Amino acid sequence: MKNKWKSGFLLLLGVNLLIIISLFIMLIMPVNQKEIKHTELKGDHVAFEVKSNKEDLNKLINQYMEKEIADSPINYQVQLRDEVELHGTLPFFSQQLNLKLTFEPEALDNGDLVLKQKSISIGSMDLPVSYVLNFIRDNYKLPKGVDIRPNDKLVYVNMQQLKIKSDVKIQANEFDLKKNNISFTLLVPTE
Repeated sequence: MKNKWKSGFLLLLGVNLLIIISLFIMLIMPVNQKEIKHTELKGDHVAFEVKSNKEDLNKLINQYMEKEIADSPINYQVQLRDEVELHGTLPFFSQQLNLKLTFEPEALDNGDLVLKQKSISIGSMDLPVSYVLNFIRDNYKLPKGVDIRPNDKLVYVNMQQLKIKSDVKIQANEFDLKKNNISFTLLVPTE
Protein backbone atom coordinates (compact mmCIF):
# COMPACT_ATOMS: atom_id res chain seq x y z
CA MET A 1 0.00 0.00 0.00
CA LYS A 2 2.83 2.36 0.86
CA ASN A 3 4.37 1.89 -2.58
CA LYS A 4 1.14 2.90 -4.40
CA TRP A 5 0.97 6.21 -2.48
CA LYS A 6 4.60 6.91 -3.21
CA SER A 7 4.16 6.14 -6.93
CA GLY A 8 0.98 8.25 -7.09
CA PHE A 9 2.69 11.17 -5.39
CA LEU A 10 5.68 11.02 -7.75
CA LEU A 11 3.36 10.82 -10.78
CA LEU A 12 1.34 13.83 -9.57
CA LEU A 13 4.54 15.77 -8.84
CA GLY A 14 5.83 14.98 -12.34
CA VAL A 15 2.60 16.16 -13.99
CA ASN A 16 2.66 19.40 -11.98
CA LEU A 17 6.30 20.06 -12.90
CA LEU A 18 5.55 19.38 -16.57
CA ILE A 19 2.68 21.88 -16.52
CA ILE A 20 4.79 24.55 -14.78
CA ILE A 21 7.71 24.07 -17.18
CA SER A 22 5.36 24.21 -20.20
CA LEU A 23 3.78 27.47 -18.96
CA PHE A 24 7.21 28.99 -18.32
CA ILE A 25 8.44 28.06 -21.80
CA MET A 26 5.32 29.57 -23.42
CA LEU A 27 5.86 32.83 -21.49
CA ILE A 28 9.48 33.28 -22.56
CA MET A 29 9.16 32.10 -26.18
CA PRO A 30 9.52 34.87 -28.78
CA VAL A 31 6.37 35.92 -30.60
CA ASN A 32 6.01 35.47 -34.36
CA GLN A 33 5.86 38.88 -35.98
CA LYS A 34 4.92 39.96 -39.45
CA GLU A 35 6.81 42.62 -41.34
CA ILE A 36 5.39 46.13 -41.24
CA LYS A 37 4.33 47.33 -44.68
CA HIS A 38 3.90 50.99 -45.49
CA THR A 39 1.05 51.76 -47.88
CA GLU A 40 1.86 54.12 -50.73
CA LEU A 41 -0.78 56.62 -51.82
CA LYS A 42 -2.29 56.14 -55.26
CA GLY A 43 -3.81 58.95 -57.31
CA ASP A 44 -3.81 62.70 -56.75
CA HIS A 45 -4.28 64.16 -53.29
CA VAL A 46 -4.47 67.64 -51.84
CA ALA A 47 -2.63 68.13 -48.53
CA PHE A 48 -4.01 70.09 -45.55
CA GLU A 49 -1.98 70.57 -42.39
CA VAL A 50 -3.97 70.27 -39.16
CA LYS A 51 -2.79 71.17 -35.66
CA SER A 52 -4.55 69.74 -32.65
CA ASN A 53 -4.25 69.28 -28.89
CA LYS A 54 -4.50 66.32 -26.51
CA GLU A 55 -8.08 67.03 -25.38
CA ASP A 56 -9.56 67.19 -28.87
CA LEU A 57 -7.53 64.23 -30.08
CA ASN A 58 -8.66 62.16 -27.05
CA LYS A 59 -12.29 62.70 -28.07
CA LEU A 60 -11.57 61.82 -31.70
CA ILE A 61 -9.54 58.69 -30.92
CA ASN A 62 -12.06 57.24 -28.50
CA GLN A 63 -15.02 57.98 -30.79
CA TYR A 64 -13.16 56.31 -33.66
CA MET A 65 -12.35 53.30 -31.49
CA GLU A 66 -15.97 52.95 -30.30
CA LYS A 67 -17.03 52.46 -33.91
CA GLU A 68 -14.12 50.22 -34.86
CA ILE A 69 -14.25 47.88 -31.85
CA ALA A 70 -17.97 47.92 -31.07
CA ASP A 71 -18.20 44.11 -31.20
CA SER A 72 -15.06 43.45 -29.12
CA PRO A 73 -15.71 41.45 -25.92
CA ILE A 74 -12.97 43.38 -24.11
CA ASN A 75 -13.25 47.12 -23.48
CA TYR A 76 -10.28 49.43 -23.55
CA GLN A 77 -9.66 53.13 -23.88
CA VAL A 78 -6.78 55.33 -25.02
CA GLN A 79 -5.91 58.55 -23.20
CA LEU A 80 -3.34 61.12 -24.31
CA ARG A 81 -1.61 62.77 -21.35
CA ASP A 82 2.18 63.35 -21.25
CA GLU A 83 2.34 59.94 -22.92
CA VAL A 84 -0.15 57.63 -24.61
CA GLU A 85 -2.02 55.49 -22.05
CA LEU A 86 -4.04 52.37 -22.80
CA HIS A 87 -6.50 51.39 -20.06
CA GLY A 88 -8.41 48.13 -20.15
CA THR A 89 -9.14 44.90 -18.35
CA LEU A 90 -7.42 41.56 -18.55
CA PRO A 91 -9.35 38.35 -17.75
CA PHE A 92 -7.49 36.28 -15.17
CA PHE A 93 -9.31 33.12 -14.12
CA SER A 94 -12.66 34.47 -12.84
CA GLN A 95 -11.37 37.99 -12.13
CA GLN A 96 -10.92 41.11 -14.25
CA LEU A 97 -7.55 42.77 -13.66
CA ASN A 98 -7.07 46.45 -14.47
CA LEU A 99 -4.51 47.01 -17.19
CA LYS A 100 -2.55 50.18 -17.92
CA LEU A 101 0.19 50.52 -20.51
CA THR A 102 2.01 53.76 -21.26
CA PHE A 103 3.77 54.54 -24.53
CA GLU A 104 6.09 57.25 -25.82
CA PRO A 105 4.83 58.37 -29.26
CA GLU A 106 7.10 59.18 -32.20
CA ALA A 107 6.03 60.49 -35.62
CA LEU A 108 8.07 58.86 -38.40
CA ASP A 109 9.26 60.56 -41.59
CA ASN A 110 6.82 58.44 -43.65
CA GLY A 111 3.84 59.82 -41.68
CA ASP A 112 3.25 56.74 -39.53
CA LEU A 113 3.29 56.71 -35.75
CA VAL A 114 5.30 54.45 -33.43
CA LEU A 115 4.30 53.99 -29.79
CA LYS A 116 7.27 52.72 -27.76
CA GLN A 117 6.20 50.88 -24.61
CA LYS A 118 7.30 52.71 -21.45
CA SER A 119 5.56 51.06 -18.49
CA ILE A 120 2.97 48.47 -17.67
CA SER A 121 0.80 47.71 -14.67
CA ILE A 122 -1.67 44.87 -14.30
CA GLY A 123 -3.36 44.95 -10.96
CA SER A 124 -0.39 44.45 -8.66
CA MET A 125 1.24 41.78 -10.84
CA ASP A 126 4.42 42.23 -12.82
CA LEU A 127 4.21 40.37 -16.13
CA PRO A 128 6.67 40.39 -19.04
CA VAL A 129 5.89 43.23 -21.46
CA SER A 130 6.11 41.03 -24.55
CA TYR A 131 3.62 38.56 -23.01
CA VAL A 132 1.07 41.31 -22.27
CA LEU A 133 1.47 42.94 -25.72
CA ASN A 134 1.07 39.52 -27.33
CA PHE A 135 -2.09 38.89 -25.28
CA ILE A 136 -3.52 42.28 -26.31
CA ARG A 137 -2.69 41.64 -29.98
CA ASP A 138 -4.35 38.23 -29.91
CA ASN A 139 -7.42 39.06 -27.78
CA TYR A 140 -8.32 42.72 -28.28
CA LYS A 141 -9.92 43.86 -31.51
CA LEU A 142 -7.68 46.59 -32.87
CA PRO A 143 -8.43 49.00 -35.71
CA LYS A 144 -6.96 48.20 -39.13
CA GLY A 145 -3.49 49.70 -39.44
CA VAL A 146 -2.54 49.11 -35.78
CA ASP A 147 0.21 46.49 -35.50
CA ILE A 148 1.44 45.37 -32.08
CA ARG A 149 5.09 44.23 -32.05
CA PRO A 150 5.61 42.38 -28.72
CA ASN A 151 9.30 41.55 -29.24
CA ASP A 152 10.13 45.19 -30.06
CA LYS A 153 7.85 46.45 -27.24
CA LEU A 154 6.05 48.85 -29.54
CA VAL A 155 2.83 49.55 -31.40
CA TYR A 156 3.11 50.62 -35.04
CA VAL A 157 0.25 52.74 -36.37
CA ASN A 158 0.10 52.83 -40.17
CA MET A 159 -1.80 56.11 -40.42
CA GLN A 160 -2.80 55.61 -44.06
CA GLN A 161 -4.58 52.34 -43.29
CA LEU A 162 -6.89 53.91 -40.71
CA LYS A 163 -10.46 54.00 -42.02
CA ILE A 164 -11.69 57.56 -42.41
CA LYS A 165 -14.71 58.86 -44.30
CA SER A 166 -14.29 59.95 -47.93
CA ASP A 167 -10.99 58.07 -48.39
CA VAL A 168 -9.05 60.81 -46.59
CA LYS A 169 -5.60 59.63 -45.48
CA ILE A 170 -3.59 60.94 -42.53
CA GLN A 171 0.13 61.43 -41.98
CA ALA A 172 1.55 62.29 -38.55
CA ASN A 173 3.97 65.23 -38.71
CA GLU A 174 4.62 65.91 -35.03
CA PHE A 175 3.36 64.16 -31.90
CA ASP A 176 4.88 65.88 -28.85
CA LEU A 177 2.43 65.31 -25.98
CA LYS A 178 4.54 67.05 -23.32
CA LYS A 179 4.40 70.33 -25.30
CA ASN A 180 0.84 69.58 -26.50
CA ASN A 181 2.11 70.03 -30.06
CA ILE A 182 0.33 67.62 -32.40
CA SER A 183 0.14 68.08 -36.16
CA PHE A 184 -1.07 65.96 -39.04
CA THR A 185 -1.37 66.24 -42.78
CA LEU A 186 -4.76 65.28 -44.22
CA LEU A 187 -4.50 63.92 -47.76
CA VAL A 188 -7.81 64.44 -49.55
CA PRO A 189 -8.27 62.64 -52.90
CA THR A 190 -9.06 64.92 -55.83
CA GLU A 191 -10.74 62.22 -57.91
